[in-house]
Amino acid sequence: MVMKKISICFYFLLCASVLFAQGDFKKLDQWLEDNAGKMGGRAILVIYKDGKMIYSHAENDLTRRQKLIGKFIAKRMGKDANTDDYTNNTRQMIASCSKWLSAALVMTFADEGKLKLTDTVGKYLPVLSKNGKGGITVEQCLSHRTAIKSPDLKESLTEMRNIHSMDEAINTIAGYPMEGEPGKVFRYSNTGLQIAGAVIEKISGKSFEQLFAERIAKPLQMKNTDFGKGEVALPAGGASSTPEDYLNFLVMILNKGVFNGKRVLSEQSVADMQVNHITKDVKVAYSPAEAGDFGYGFGEWVMETSSLTQLSKAVTSPGLFGSFPWVDNEKKYAAFLMTFYLKNDGRNARYKELKALVDETLK
Repeated sequence: MVMKKISICFYFLLCASVLFAQGDFKKLDQWLEDNAGKMGGRAILVIYKDGKMIYSHAENDLTRRQKLIGKFIAKRMGKDANTDDYTNNTRQMIASCSKWLSAALVMTFADEGKLKLTDTVGKYLPVLSKNGKGGITVEQCLSHRTAIKSPDLKESLTEMRNIHSMDEAINTIAGYPMEGEPGKVFRYSNTGLQIAGAVIEKISGKSFEQLFAERIAKPLQMKNTDFGKGEVALPAGGASSTPEDYLNFLVMILNKGVFNGKRVLSEQSVADMQVNHITKDVKVAYSPAEAGDFGYGFGEWVMETSSLTQLSKAVTSPGLFGSFPWVDNEKKYAAFLMTFYLKNDGRNARYKELKALVDETLK
């Protein structure tokens, strides 16, 4: 009889804990409902922790005006507009969220010893040497410290879409002016990752798209993620993906390079990607407003750093259209917010607010 009472008590405690967790997630549901209108009318948040996706919720309330804006943006980007309700498998352009994927791809070459981060790009791309840029290193390309004065992000993407080959893209970059010493100037742009993408094409003899498919998308089961079928890949902003696919990538980062028991990146490469390179001796020539006070590693922003170890606690790589992926190494979870809008007022504060709410929910 005593054992039966204990079992009944345990059952009710278990039910109460489940209900309590569901009540916690209601705060996230409410946040998405309150903010979706400010984020283009649609938003979906997925969260992974303890070996599984523990949360997935979408708010879909596009106004007629928001649908027209979405179609206009997609047309300008040369893509088909998708105004359907968001789900875990909704595929859309992810803009600068692409940078994280591309940096990871480059790091696979470092893991294999086919490339050193200290290698100078002139070794692979002589046209950059001829134009005084050959001494830039791969590491500086991945961290936006090339000191090349690139056009604004939107202008650069437009320019690159009119280019017909990777060689042509590099020839264009070779003509840009310098604004300081490589390694000493931070300018958030598309340039460094375009150069890094050209380098791995030269090393492998394969296209960037093929390399991404083989080395990142396939092992991470990212079946609906690619860099398009254009004449030249845009490593800094040309990918399209889904919440489910991108979360697989984040899980690999969270697990220090391992996905489903298989190693995709070395633990050292994942750690190297998360080191902040915006140090006191680096001049910030341009950083987007939505980045706020974040630092920058390889293809990703450093949101939070441990005061004790100086290691990155949380990292992210948000995109032009508002999508916000992040990994919290300390609290051991990964999350991805997908949106599609251009107005970036208050984005940094919104990112921090959402992360703080997720942190509180997962305590």
